[in-house]
Amino acid sequence: MWIPITLAAATFQILRTARQHDLKRVLDVVPAGFVRYAYGFPLAVVASIITFSIAGAELPDPPARFWPIIAGAGVAQILGTIALLRSFRMRDFAVGTVYAKTEVILVAVVSAVALDEPLAPLGWIGAVVCVIGVAWLAAPDRITDVLRLAADPAALMGVLAALGFALAATGIRAASNSLGDGPTWNRALLTLTVMLGIQTLVNGAQLAATDRSGLRDVVTNWRLAIPVGVLSIAGSTCWAVAVTLTDATRVRTLGQVEIVLAFAISVVWLRERHTRAEYVASAVVLVGILGVIALG
Repeated sequence: MWIPITLAAATFQILRTARQHDLKRVLDVVPAGFVRYAYGFPLAVVASIITFSIAGAELPDPPARFWPIIAGAGVAQILGTIALLRSFRMRDFAVGTVYAKTEVILVAVVSAVALDEPLAPLGWIGAVVCVIGVAWLAAPDRITDVLRLAADPAALMGVLAALGFALAATGIRAASNSLGDGPTWNRALLTLTVMLGIQTLVNGAQLAATDRSGLRDVVTNWRLAIPVGVLSIAGSTCWAVAVTLTDATRVRTLGQVEIVLAFAISVVWLRERHTRAEYVASAVVLVGILGVIALG
């Protein structure tokens, strides 16, 4: 089940990103990022009320270790997002994306160390192949420049972003698994709701202290923000369920198919032209993903 759920998560993420382009007209970068928490958290609360109160599902009893783990995961995701945005500003989208996608390798390392869930040797090879394909697809005409810029501050921010996302993914799995052997949906939903609540408080407090006008804009532009919130909670729920079902490395590696899906959409629906290198790079990403899933 984790494979279709992960594919759904990647699809929701693509749609959310597309909707966020509309927000750029009325919101700065940080407030636009806050939208996913501010509008996603109430929806998660509603889903929790329906699940645990109206439907009468058993509410998991979080152990003491659950709270620091999920708080750390939520903060790591916020910091990863900030680092990624800084990478984009320092250099450009392609370079930032390439280094942020080293998340696949970092998730594998963190999962092996923190959760004792290492990949098989051939799985590691698949993860490396996936990262190479993503790098090639993000910068098909200047992959050597991306490698040359490995010491660039933008590259450092990209790697820090990848580390933040890797810690978040493994933290969500660890927190969900700490809730016992109850139904996957119950554990994933509670984990996600708590994390979104923490992120809303932390990111909201930061905006209140540094950008109150941006915080007001998030509220006044609710018509544009709500669809982003809906798509965010749908995607985040699928990610949480997927990493509850299987290890985070497989989920985050398969999630890289998002880039290939976006590429396919641009070809089929938008009728955009692409180079032979981009087609080959897409195939490399898929080979890496299949390698991790089948051999990892």
